[in-house]
Amino acid sequence: MRDAEKTIGGMAGKAKFAYLSYLDGEGFPTTRAMLAPREREGIRVFYLTTNTSSQKVAALRRDPRASLYFTDTRFFRGVSLSGRVEILEDAASKARVWREGDEQYYPQGVGDPDYCVLKFTAEKGRYYSHFKSEDFLIPD
Repeated sequence: MRDAEKTIGGMAGKAKFAYLSYLDGEGFPTTRAMLAPREREGIRVFYLTTNTSSQKVAALRRDPRASLYFTDTRFFRGVSLSGRVEILEDAASKARVWREGDEQYYPQGVGDPDYCVLKFTAEKGRYYSHFKSEDFLIPD
């Protein structure tokens, strides 16, 4: 991979979904399909939305280690980013990524107590393409 920022950023930018993996309450890995990140800072920081009452939030409060996976099915390639999740519940973070139509998930609006933001910060990754894979570090 010549330019990780361009390649991975392109995949993340075009994704309709992302797959978030974390350890459940019994220590087993589990994966959830998520709507694509609302915002990102390069390929290091991604902001996703979810329900505060979800099992994933409870699990991430216990252990913030997680991975975020993006696929490009057209070219049969993917990237797994490993890092940590912060659960953001402050008004500014919630307003930052709120979109029109989110009321269908959070009927009380941007201040809904069951609405939170997951800030995923990647530390390393593994890229797969053309029957080969390679590991890479995410610079600070």
